Amino acid sequence: MPQIEATHTPLPADYYDGVPDYLVDVYDWAYVNPQHVRLLDRPSVVKTLLFGQDGRLMRRYLDRIRPGSRVWQVAHVYGDLIERAADRVGPQGTFHLTDVAPAQLERAEAKLASTPWARVLRADAAQFGSEGRYDLVCSFFLLHEVPEEIKRAVVDNMLAHLADGGEAVFVDYHRPARWQPIGWLLRGINAWLEPFAHALWLKEIRDYASQADDYHWEKTTLFGGVYQCVIARRKTAP
Repeated sequence: MPQIEATHTPLPADYYDGVPDYLVDVYDWAYVNPQHVRLLDRPSVVKTLLFGQDGRLMRRYLDRIRPGSRVWQVAHVYGDLIERAADRVGPQGTFHLTDVAPAQLERAEAKLASTPWARVLRADAAQFGSEGRYDLVCSFFLLHEVPEEIKRAVVDNMLAHLADGGEAVFVDYHRPARWQPIGWLLRGINAWLEPFAHALWLKEIRDYASQADDYHWEKTTLFGGVYQCVIARRKTAP
């Protein structure tokens, strides 16, 4: 894994309790170790990792948020996306953010501390349960970071939490077009750092939904196929 220079402070013995093994084994350097997280959680890092497409990709999510709606974002995202999403929801709505890694929760709580209609909850996106339903549920670059069986569980859980007329939005990687040279770079990155990402080159996100036919699916690709935005809406009963 990449070596990131940081001032190393010993972590509490129970710091990793409740964090899935795959997340520790594969992504400790990026998402779990708090010293590394503080270095990486910057808009400039997000822009670099997304090849300057961060604004376009974020708008695919932000533009679908209606003021006063109920929104669940299934994981923390580096940069300022969660603040912008919560601001779009506004004080008449509800914004819930879940994550399972303590370092991510700490960052999210700090960002949303002055937003009373936002709550940060520790929960696995595949298992989170809420008493209410949501008008919008978003996975922003989460699916490529989880194993196959968890991809299916996350998609199903997101869809199960949709209110009537609600939407699930998935923004993530996709198979690049053959002419897109970044595809070759991503092949190397996936082989080195992202073992669960290549699956999204091979399968449609709707294929992870157990009841896919109960939803309308819309997919658009961006940046020569490197990225995709998929929207699922529950079909109206006849």
